[in-house]
Amino acid sequence: MRPEVDEVKKPKQSALEVAVLVSVGRHPVTGRARRADQDARGVELALTLDEARVTLLHAGALDEQSEGALRGYLGMGLPALTLIEQPQGADVLDALAGTLGDARPQLVIAGERAEQGEGSGMLPYLLAERLGWPLVGGLAAVEKVEDGVATLLQALPRGQRRRLQVRLPAIVTVDAAASAARQSAFGPARRGAIETEAAAMTWDEAMPEWKVSPARKRPKRLKIVKATSARERFKAAAAKAEGGGGQVLTDATPEQGAEAIFKLLKEEGVLR
Repeated sequence: MRPEVDEVKKPKQSALEVAVLVSVGRHPVTGRARRADQDARGVELALTLDEARVTLLHAGALDEQSEGALRGYLGMGLPALTLIEQPQGADVLDALAGTLGDARPQLVIAGERAEQGEGSGMLPYLLAERLGWPLVGGLAAVEKVEDGVATLLQALPRGQRRRLQVRLPAIVTVDAAASAARQSAFGPARRGAIETEAAAMTWDEAMPEWKVSPARKRPKRLKIVKATSARERFKAAAAKAEGGGGQVLTDATPEQGAEAIFKLLKEEGVLR
């Protein structure tokens, strides 16, 4: 007879707590309020994580336009969204830091920058500094989360990728390299609940000093390829090899180097 062996059961891991920071976006053509593209990609990334408990957080005021945009995130299949009430002109950093500090999610996902307002892209960095958590920018995917460590795939220029490991809790930001968001369904968007939560309010003291003026056409930027598929990444990596107009400067004086840089910027249309 075979001796009986007691099976050692591994302790079941608790669900991964994920908070996604969402904002009210702006359509680039019509100017209408909508779900922000990068934030929606962050929600899509969170929904693809195995056994993750996803929470949506938005700090701001609720009106007719913002409600329609926020329900666009609920239409992706989430039952509720937490609205941290903040009036127009408030600095939402303190409110978000307080809520995240109390909830202690393991992973916080945000877009690279907002589509309206300041749009500086500094909020995730300020949150990471306030909470003392690591931050990884330009995220393309979360490959796995094991034993409190997340394996991430970071998007680099010219379609390259870099694999990183970060100990949780952490904050990550996504951009166009992440998977596109699924469509927002009308039924779930209307049925989803927007749960309000009060928080301390701090006025943005710098905002009254700003001078707001109509946007002007910006100078042309040097092309940065953000590839999403393996084929596009290969094309991006091999694209520059086809040109033959490069110039190598050896033992050049500062004046010669400055002249070469000035000439390149003129050719690329950055300077006129």
